[in-house]
Amino acid sequence: MILFLAARPVTAPPVPARPRRAAGRTRRGPRLPFLRPYTRIFEVPGARAFTAANLLARLPMGMFSVSAVLMIAGSRGSYALAGAVTAAGLAATAVVGPWTARLADRYGQGRVAPLAALLAVAGSLALVLCVRLDAPVWTLFASYVCTATTPNTGGMSRARWAHLFRGDPRALHTAHSFEQAADEVCFMLGPVLAAFLCTALFPEAGTLVGAVLLLTGMVLFAAQRRTQPPPAPRTGRVRSPLRRRGLPPLLLAFLCTGAVFGSLEVVTIGFADGHGVRAAAGGILALQAAGSCAAGLLYGLLPPADRPAARFAGCVAAMAVLMLLPLLGAASGSLAVLAAALLVAGMATAPTMVTGMGRVQALTPAGQVNEGLTLAVTALLAGIAAGSAAGGWATDHLGSGGAGYAVPAVAAALAAAVTLTGRLRTARSA
Repeated sequence: MILFLAARPVTAPPVPARPRRAAGRTRRGPRLPFLRPYTRIFEVPGARAFTAANLLARLPMGMFSVSAVLMIAGSRGSYALAGAVTAAGLAATAVVGPWTARLADRYGQGRVAPLAALLAVAGSLALVLCVRLDAPVWTLFASYVCTATTPNTGGMSRARWAHLFRGDPRALHTAHSFEQAADEVCFMLGPVLAAFLCTALFPEAGTLVGAVLLLTGMVLFAAQRRTQPPPAPRTGRVRSPLRRRGLPPLLLAFLCTGAVFGSLEVVTIGFADGHGVRAAAGGILALQAAGSCAAGLLYGLLPPADRPAARFAGCVAAMAVLMLLPLLGAASGSLAVLAAALLVAGMATAPTMVTGMGRVQALTPAGQVNEGLTLAVTALLAGIAAGSAAGGWATDHLGSGGAGYAVPAVAAALAAAVTLTGRLRTARSA
């Protein structure tokens, strides 16, 4: 065999392996051609690296509140105190978040994000110590308020996509859809992971693991400098994006949408508890998130809208209609029917969020993208807090028979009314 190979002419080299691999790719490619929009956005150098790091840092966003509630309630025996502490932290985040994002726009994500995450982790660790040492109640509030510097991980990732695809609306639409699906996955898995850690290990485990994930993910994310938007140093007075025409009504619609999310969670827990299967609430809510995640990924395969404002109005209207399904499903008294209703209802939320985030980015000046997207997230958080309070009140006063699902239905209707009113005002002033 060796002699045979040696006798072969030099001008006849063996067939290279690369054509065979290319042929293999050609044969595999047509199997899932509809995924091409997603594979295309990750072909950009650095896109996979910053996305992986951001997902690592984003997972704790669904862990911290649940971990804090379980830790404080287990130590102090009061869910009311635990809820008040987390609400205070949420309110502080709504105030501090836009300022943190403004610094990221001005000095760059790589310089601001790690420091902001470090301060937030310090607040989480302080909360753990205060709980373990049985410190006064006010220290719990002070510690959790210090976590308000937590970077808006999803907003920073979206800002990078906006920078990378600033001249490619189709790719940017797909990237926004992917980010919304990632949000749904993180907020679906985060509470489950937090509950497991706090119950299977020790009450502080969820907060500690979340802090490690946040800091590690943010350091890795910040290290990806080539994909970050360039800093936009400013001189003189800077106008807030809130003064941009069309943005306040859009943020108000986000506020109402957040109320949908917050009330759905509380009312579903109360409904399951009233039927003696409180443990099933997490699975039922996961179906709602799964429906939204699937719809978000499918929505990303569609071409971007020629009239994004009209599409956003249509998405909000569809959400208002589909949010009537949980109310009807709960009226049947069947958990299975309710789960199916939530699965279908969730399919309208992701397209609403994707289109809405695209509108926020389009209305925000290029040097303030982080701030504009953080304002949208802040409106969502405020809505979630208000929706949770309204859903809790409805569950306590209307019973766990399902009447509480009127709260998310009303919130979705308000989002549609706000959006329609804004479009009518824009049309009249045009």
